[in-house]
Amino acid sequence: MIILRLIAESFRFAWNALRMNVLRTLLSLLGVTIGIFLIIGVFTFVDSLENSVKNSLNFLGTNNINIQKWPYGFGEGPYPWWKYLRRPQPAYAEFEFLQEKLKNSEAITIFTMRGGMTIKRESNSTNDITLLGVTFGHKDVYEIPIKEGRYFTKQEIKAGRNVAILGHRASKELFPNGGEVGKEIKVKGMKYYVIATIGEEGESFLGGPTNDENIYIPYKSFLNLYYSGTRRGLESIITVKGKDEDIGLVELEGELRGLMRRKRGIRPKEEDNFALNRPEAIVNFIGGVFDAVSIGGWFIGGFSILIGGFGIANIMFVSVRERTNIIGIQKSLGAKNYFILFQFLFESVFLCLLGALIGLVLVYLITFIPFGSLELNLSISNIAMGIGVATAIGIISGIIPALLASRLDPVIAIRS
Repeated sequence: MIILRLIAESFRFAWNALRMNVLRTLLSLLGVTIGIFLIIGVFTFVDSLENSVKNSLNFLGTNNINIQKWPYGFGEGPYPWWKYLRRPQPAYAEFEFLQEKLKNSEAITIFTMRGGMTIKRESNSTNDITLLGVTFGHKDVYEIPIKEGRYFTKQEIKAGRNVAILGHRASKELFPNGGEVGKEIKVKGMKYYVIATIGEEGESFLGGPTNDENIYIPYKSFLNLYYSGTRRGLESIITVKGKDEDIGLVELEGELRGLMRRKRGIRPKEEDNFALNRPEAIVNFIGGVFDAVSIGGWFIGGFSILIGGFGIANIMFVSVRERTNIIGIQKSLGAKNYFILFQFLFESVFLCLLGALIGLVLVYLITFIPFGSLELNLSISNIAMGIGVATAIGIISGIIPALLASRLDPVIAIRS
């Protein structure tokens, strides 16, 4: 109880000292407020931007490995495109082979696409549509939120029937009055029957692809539509979804590499003529860019906090000098060294925390400003970081003046 009372007394002395010197207190707060505002503001902006970008990349799926002709080349120096130019594209026969042999996968699909399509329905049409040819397992690898109707059956996929699932924009523009399911649309002059529609997803932050602009048809139907008699120019992607217990998809990647080399007859000393791409590599690359921006935020705000810390340390030295006589009286009445130490240390920490709170309030107010599709959110972690940084600066700035005050000789202090 005595310790708690002494701590409370220390807080009271610190508060009275700050209240009696309002102008000096405000000037001391300025540096810390600006520093915390810059650091937390940058981190809030970077975190919000990173979350928006990652959400925009949700269409890539999670826990997936893509088998493609071209490997990703993020941050790996010059891209040797000539090395991959003659590689074969993933084929439907390879998809069937993997579907039969894979043991470490949850689902597998092969798909191909073509953008900039014009789809018609009687007098209505819609432009810039992406047409995708998919297999039955596509819904298990990528999210296709059916709003009305049903997904393709295995028979429709196997036979390559002319059936389609419409994205939101295509659905609204082709059927403004609704009633899409069971009606006909025309793709390159061919009739397709609508079996389902997809719910609206809205625009992504990066303006990337969403299901709103997609129309799905069976993979074989897509081939018949564009590549009848030849597969030249066909670009397909085989995507395999791994199991949750396969941490890092190590087992799946090893199995895929072995099966693909076996299927393509690649000799032991020969290089792979295919790429196993991980969509999270894009997300990790973007995360690295944002980490660099965050470091820049630390430098910018760090200088302001450093200046603020020196300012508070200077004010604390002045405060010790002004109250030397009072310190002598307190010590002569039995005040312990730690009581004097806490008194000045609390004052320093309180100053920094007050500046941090003002900076956090300013950042919070900025989150209400509209930035288009970017939504700013001040997270609990950033608030905790701001308070933690301010507390550390307060302790560092006030510890030396507080130690000097606590070690003053009471007789000399009273005479000063």
